Amino acid sequence: HGAPDMIVAAANIALLLLAIAMLLCCFRLLRGPDVADRILALDTLYVNALAMLIVLGIRLDNPIYFETALVIGMLGKRYAFDSCLRSICAGYCLI
Repeated sequence: HGAPDMIVAAANIALLLLAIAMLLCCFRLLRGPDVADRILALDTLYVNALAMLIVLGIRLDNPIYFETALVIGMLGKRYAFDSCLRSICAGYCLI
């Protein structure tokens, strides 16, 4: 029962591109130069991680990845990244 070969190939390419995008976001998160750049990098990293979960769900033909992405999408951004954003902003945060 698995996904057709074309979908698997497209999902593999998408996973590779998302991994590259996440690496670039990590670079921008660490390098800055501004606090706003770091906040946008963290937000983009979050969106890319959700996209990676969805593509993994398609690739592995497993609905648990979709449900995980839904829960993280609804709750995770607010609660998981608050402390991380505060430490990045170091007191002069815009949030």
